[in-house]
Amino acid sequence: MAVGRTRIAGIALIAGPLGALGLYFFADLHPGHPQVTYTAAVALLMAIWWMTEAVPLAVTALLPMVLFPVLGIMDGKQVAPVYFNHIIFLFLGGFIVALAMERWNLHRRISLRVLLFFGTKPRNLLLGFMVASALLSMWISNTATTMMMVPIVLAVILKFEEEASPQRMRKCAIGLLLGVAYGATLGGIATLVGTPPNLVLIRIFEMHFPNAPEISFTQWIIFALPISVVFLLIVWALLSFFFLRGTSTSLRKDMLKKTYDEMGPMTYEQKVVLIAFSALALLWLTRSDLEVGALTLPGWSNLFAHPSFLNDGTVAIGVSILLFMVPARAKKKTRIMDWALARQLPWNIVLLFGGGFALAKGFDVSGLSQWLGDQLSGVGGFHPILIIVLVSLLIIFLTELTSNTATAQILLPIIAGLAVSLRLNPLLLMVPAALCCSLAFMLPVATPPNAIIFGSGKLHIADMARIGLLLNLIGVVVVTLAMWIIGRMVFDIDLSRLPGWAN
Repeated sequence: MAVGRTRIAGIALIAGPLGALGLYFFADLHPGHPQVTYTAAVALLMAIWWMTEAVPLAVTALLPMVLFPVLGIMDGKQVAPVYFNHIIFLFLGGFIVALAMERWNLHRRISLRVLLFFGTKPRNLLLGFMVASALLSMWISNTATTMMMVPIVLAVILKFEEEASPQRMRKCAIGLLLGVAYGATLGGIATLVGTPPNLVLIRIFEMHFPNAPEISFTQWIIFALPISVVFLLIVWALLSFFFLRGTSTSLRKDMLKKTYDEMGPMTYEQKVVLIAFSALALLWLTRSDLEVGALTLPGWSNLFAHPSFLNDGTVAIGVSILLFMVPARAKKKTRIMDWALARQLPWNIVLLFGGGFALAKGFDVSGLSQWLGDQLSGVGGFHPILIIVLVSLLIIFLTELTSNTATAQILLPIIAGLAVSLRLNPLLLMVPAALCCSLAFMLPVATPPNAIIFGSGKLHIADMARIGLLLNLIGVVVVTLAMWIIGRMVFDIDLSRLPGWAN
């Protein structure tokens, strides 16, 4: 499989530039507006390279910095600042807190505590693993969450296999591993920092519609957390039905208790990180005003002279800086966080974000977003629910084969233009699209959690694909209904008109 992917990447390395040059020299998408064609050529090249990973994703992300000025799409001085903005700082601040949790083993303590709460029967363990994965993935990367949870799952599976046999327990093992991967995925969609496509949505929406109201952390969690909870319960029920039926073996609770007790009492460093983590979540949730019917609960940002100057990125960096200041007791002359650990920040993801933001800016400045939206306006005769379904289906299956972040970077600007052409509130289509970028359950290459559990050797692609196809389709239904029932209220969407900020 690796050889096949390498061959595809080699072909794409040449095919990408050739396709872009063909578009540049032989197409005129919008007569009188050559920048539309030029931007499409850059987008085609980036899409091919991103989908095939012909070069590292972060390297492809740097192309707008060179090609936009060369082709006269944007001034290089305008492109550069797009790569680093408050959304990037939100990501970095959240990741620093996550690294602190990992450094002092707080995440393992939380996960074991959750498992002890849910019990040791297979169905209870499955729910415990899924809830623990989801809770952690809301705040730290789904990759780190899965990497931490898999050894615990494998230890549990080994105990089961000692009591029965590996053959008898194979389906149970598959169910538990899938539960961890899918739990991490579903937890990630619940918060803005849980998965990269959510942050991509916020920034692209802000760039395309600078006069639109902000999508706050609180607003997002009110909308997305119910989706995460409902979908997690659906996945738990399906995994229990397909993989745990007839499994009567249960784990001795004292084994988990012994593992937890071996960690000893909560350390000073764990307490500090837990306080910082709790404070960060609370500050995010209470920063902006919260409207509950006719009642408005004021956010703490109103205490300052310029509330609008404060954003979630400001909060994330503020809390993370404190972690570099608080001394640790486990080792002398150390702090809760240090720069040696901070070097592990995923700078490749930061560049990937930046390149997508630059590409989205090019779509907007050149007029390509609007042009593409006009070309797709034929679906304007469909009911808005059907349009949401079609957009969700397109993205949820495309992201099975490509990076979910890259998929969001490429398609969200197009969907923004489509919504404006259809005279619909852009959030009606952009929010479901962003969610579906993360909801890939079928293939190991779709998400890092899927790849990690596949690497355990306990399951085959067919095991994941069968249940994953069903979950993809259920995901489209859940996201569509949630957007129609909850999203219209949370994001104040009026179907009868295009909001003034979208013109």
